[in-house]
Amino acid sequence: MSALGAAAAGGGLFRPLGAADGEEEPQPDEIESLCMACLRRGTTRLLLTRIPFFREVLVSSFACDSCGWSNAEVQSAGRIQELGVRYTLAVLTKQDMNREVVKTDCATARIPELEFEIPAFSQKGALTTIEGIIDRAVTGLEQDQPVRRETDPGVARKIDEFISKLKQLKEVEEAFTFVLDDPSGNSFVENPHAPQRDEGLVVAHYKRSAEQAAMLGIEEEESDEKSVEPVDDLRNEVLQFNTNCPECNAPAKTNMKLVQIPHFKEVVIMATNCEACGHRTNEVKSGGAIEPLGTKITLHVTDPSDMTRDLLKSETCRVEIPELEFELGMGALGGKFTTLEGLLKDIQTLVEKNPFTLGDSCTPGRAEKLSAFSRKLQQILDGQLQVHFVMDDPAGNSYLQNVYAPEEDPELRVECYKRSFEHNEELGLNDMRTEDYETEASSEQ
Repeated sequence: MSALGAAAAGGGLFRPLGAADGEEEPQPDEIESLCMACLRRGTTRLLLTRIPFFREVLVSSFACDSCGWSNAEVQSAGRIQELGVRYTLAVLTKQDMNREVVKTDCATARIPELEFEIPAFSQKGALTTIEGIIDRAVTGLEQDQPVRRETDPGVARKIDEFISKLKQLKEVEEAFTFVLDDPSGNSFVENPHAPQRDEGLVVAHYKRSAEQAAMLGIEEEESDEKSVEPVDDLRNEVLQFNTNCPECNAPAKTNMKLVQIPHFKEVVIMATNCEACGHRTNEVKSGGAIEPLGTKITLHVTDPSDMTRDLLKSETCRVEIPELEFELGMGALGGKFTTLEGLLKDIQTLVEKNPFTLGDSCTPGRAEKLSAFSRKLQQILDGQLQVHFVMDDPAGNSYLQNVYAPEEDPELRVECYKRSFEHNEELGLNDMRTEDYETEASSEQ
């Protein structure tokens, strides 16, 4: 049965990639189409699928039996994310060229060392590799070279030299940087070392500019200061606003409430419950400003009762388990107000649903490594393994419960530190100015 046929039968329009036991794999729909190369009839295959840990996507491919021309494309079928994303990868070895990449049509790819850029909307979306992106760029540049050699030999010679430099990149004789910038937040670069941290890959989330929002065809919401209620009134009220379910994209409602955490600060808790598919999600954001100092919290997990400790993980917090050589980067899993057990289970689910551990994308060695990591996490949850749990938040907005409060906890250490320039850069503080505006404005007048 095809994907659209399964939807009609009640199976849902988007089927998960990698069916569970007893389930059918999602099958593509075949449509007869016109070949743009020979103008004869070819076949287009469409597959509506949901990639775990990713988004809903539409995978399409075209093949012509007459002339052999083929084409493939990947489009995001989900909503545009709240934040844009920028991946910066240091390509050091040939293995890095095989990293899988999901590049949407609105993403920009750059190689700063060559001053090379693939602008947004100049290529169709694709599920490919770093090497594949370079090959597509080379193919595009070579396409009109025969005509240029006749009409403008000087320009053709320069393009040939540049194509040669691009081809040399695939040999990785020298390290270079690959940057993938997607204001829609729907692109992705593989971390082959998951669940461990990838030292060569930096992931940064950012707020879209007005120009980027216009490019995506969306409008930024304008805040109305007159409609904002006093904070005192909000503490005793649950606010509700309309949104879309992140799982099935159906209309849903999000509840929001201000909560005071004992011995800490005020936070905003948001919860979404979708009546269409039953999906539930919750997120926590700090209700205060960024603290003057960063905070590093280290808990020595020695007893199963430690799993019941409450914790607040902000969006700017990194989580480390040194004994497992594991690090969860800033922005992953979002903000959460849960228990230590709840966060570890979320990490376990995150690892198991990594799209590059499913199907043909998964190598036996990687699957075995992730399975071993998952077993060790379960041992921690069962109280069979003692580890150190570290929360490092340069914004100082994370919290882990001290069960001995107000006395000192012998297994809990809280360190405050001064943020480095790199920390402030990640938080966007280096370019932020909040003082002397009136003085500067009067001097300009």
